[in-house]
Amino acid sequence: MGEADGKIVLLAGASGLTGSRTLAALLDAPDVTRVIAVSRRPLGTEHPRLANRIVQFAQMEAQLKGVAADAALCCLGTTIRQAGSQQAFQAVDVGCVLTFARAARTAGAKRFVVISAAGADAGAKNFYLRTKGEMEQQLEALGFESLDILQPSLILGWRKEMRPLELLASALMPVVNPLLVGKAATWRAISANAIGKAMLGATRSGRRGVQRYTYAGIDALSRLTFAKPRTPPPAKAPARAR
Repeated sequence: MGEADGKIVLLAGASGLTGSRTLAALLDAPDVTRVIAVSRRPLGTEHPRLANRIVQFAQMEAQLKGVAADAALCCLGTTIRQAGSQQAFQAVDVGCVLTFARAARTAGAKRFVVISAAGADAGAKNFYLRTKGEMEQQLEALGFESLDILQPSLILGWRKEMRPLELLASALMPVVNPLLVGKAATWRAISANAIGKAMLGATRSGRRGVQRYTYAGIDALSRLTFAKPRTPPPAKAPARAR
């Protein structure tokens, strides 16, 4: 365990939609004593428990040498439109994620939590889902004691650049979500705020091995609260002989 028996958490992607919500959840958590957020540019957030490390992702492992963490949370990701090409997209959603994961292993993190996508499959015909599936496979190969993979469908939240289809989907999903039941519930939209809380919740789950969470699991993780360890009652004094 980290400082003062609380967790030290390494976070990547804090400037994004889900990453900013994850950072807020971590800084509000009583069981997290320190958050080390890595980014390419200053986050502009001040907090006594936050350390913002500016890194170049290609040299991240060397630049984080000496850092210690109990868990690592990864919110890195882009879109093909933002990246500009499939190759550039893979460089972020696979390359940068794996670089961060290796740095986390070096830092001693036992648990790694990452945001993937519903339907991720290394054998998928769809490029986006295939890339996410390949990223998951390669993370598994790193051998973390605990690997939590969140697989949300549409993520609801206000972005600086909202496309018309995203605005339409955000308006419709509150109506559509209740209609998605059974296996179809996997495709329910979920808020970025809930995902941020779920990232924190995964660090509280106590589960080992590889765990994948779709809508219902992410929702459940987002509701996990910090359970303070019970203080054992004081030992009774031995009875005196009469």
